Amino acid sequence: MTTHATGTFEFKSWDEKPYSEVEGGPKLTRASVTNSFHGDVEGDSTLEYLMVYTEGAGSFIGYERLVGRVGARSGSFVLQHKGTFEGAAEGPTVRSTWSVVPGSGTGDLRGLRGEGGYVAAHGQQQTPFTLDYDVE
Repeated sequence: MTTHATGTFEFKSWDEKPYSEVEGGPKLTRASVTNSFHGDVEGDSTLEYLMVYTEGAGSFIGYERLVGRVGARSGSFVLQHKGTFEGAAEGPTVRSTWSVVPGSGTGDLRGLRGEGGYVAAHGQQQTPFTLDYDVE
């Protein structure tokens, strides 16, 4: 049976550096991020994003290891992110979907499966998220 989890997360740190820039072309960056989750999912995470900036928009992929709990179960798991951002002039709106990487759960979270995501506005302190999950 699938459970619908909700909560918020906040960026604790963000360290972004370009790794490829070409005149007239998109900029490629790597961001190392730490997050704190609250709600039905509680814990701290480390996340690596690879990002592409185009004119006024961009896209990203990433992997995030979260250590904490989902519902009453504790352990860790990895989320795979895929998303876009747009509207750089007034601050981007970010849309991301994520899925639990199969086989990444540890402890009571072994067998965790799920999908979810978030939508965030520039400067938002607490970002609401969803995760629809079950455990085998």
